[in-house]
Amino acid sequence: MKRILQLFVTRWLARTPLGLILLGIGWWIMRKRRADREGRAPGMREPGRRPRDPSMYRGPSDRGRRRSRVS
Repeated sequence: MKRILQLFVTRWLARTPLGLILLGIGWWIMRKRRADREGRAPGMREPGRRPRDPSMYRGPSDRGRRRSRVS
C-alpha cells in the first residue's frame, strides 16, 4: 500500500516544475541518508552473495584457445 501511495504522489508531483524540484531534493536527501547508513554500520548490513562463488557460472573459458592475430 505504501508503494502505491508513493507512486501516486510521485506522479502527482511530477506534473509541475516545482513538483519536479521537490522530487529532486527528496531523491538527493534519501541518497545521502542511504550512503551515510551504509558507511557507518557495515556490521549491521545483511550478508549478500559472495562475488566469487565456486558454483556460479562465469561464462566460457578462454583457456586452451588460440587468439587470432590481425595484422
